[in-house]
Amino acid sequence: MIGVHPGYQALREGAAWLDLTGRGFLRVTGEDSARLLHALCSNHVEQLRPGDGCYAFILNAQGHILADVHILRRAEDFLLDTEPETARFVCQHLDKHIIADDVSLEDLTAQSAVLAIEGPRAAAVLEALSAPRPKILCQHAPWEDALVARLSVTGLPGWRVFAPRERKDALAGQLEEAGAVPAGAEAVRVARLEVGKPRCGEDFTDQHLPQETQLLHAVHFSKGCYLGQEIVERIRSQGHVRRLLMPLTVDAPEAPAPGAKILAGEREAGEITSAAFSPALAKAVALGFLHHDALASGARLTLDGASVEVRSARPPEC
Repeated sequence: MIGVHPGYQALREGAAWLDLTGRGFLRVTGEDSARLLHALCSNHVEQLRPGDGCYAFILNAQGHILADVHILRRAEDFLLDTEPETARFVCQHLDKHIIADDVSLEDLTAQSAVLAIEGPRAAAVLEALSAPRPKILCQHAPWEDALVARLSVTGLPGWRVFAPRERKDALAGQLEEAGAVPAGAEAVRVARLEVGKPRCGEDFTDQHLPQETQLLHAVHFSKGCYLGQEIVERIRSQGHVRRLLMPLTVDAPEAPAPGAKILAGEREAGEITSAAFSPALAKAVALGFLHHDALASGARLTLDGASVEVRSARPPEC
């Protein structure tokens, strides 16, 4: 049962380590790399200094989200961390836009181990290993032959370690010796939904616009022109979008399926994107899109007769 799984308990109360190996990990080099990335994503890449980073969307010309990416700047290159499903696309998308630019791309996914340390005591684990603990989202620092970045897959306090693939087992052993407990995919899923942390490809796709996700730290509204910027700016000037991604609870003993319809009275008000049963709350936690009118009306929301409530969760770390 997930309720007694030590990995889930560690994420909520201690520190857990997660094997994220297989996430996309790309290296971008060349004199024009900052300019190219700046022109193809929604955040301000050119102002980043070595050791800094940012979270950003890659959009199409219609302003829809094709992928999300963490961009980490080093003195000699940029490193891009993406969802596993979008790594190849991001590499191909960037490559397609290299015309006469001095830019080279290298896919490091297959040769990299990616481990995360998350939970309220994650910092203590890194401290015990004399590892760096960057404080700001996407900041990063070298650690022996690895790189530690302030990133979180659950939205809980956390860091991500990128290391050579052959170092994975030894690194996992170090984390366990320092007090971290292994947590599997289901524990991670429950934890991120309890926090309200959306996942690209699951909670938002190429059918969605940046403002609909409410992840506006991924967008720099005064950086100038980039692919999809015209639509983003038009929405900003209009004031709101027709639907918003919201953290929800469903008073039910089982998680609803993705696509399950949420009602306001007898009218459709939105739909679930992802859900899981929370042992801590003894009900289902979910993310879902709700129509602006339903949110504004304050009408009672239900799903298959079960009460649905919008949660005012603290902003997750990304």
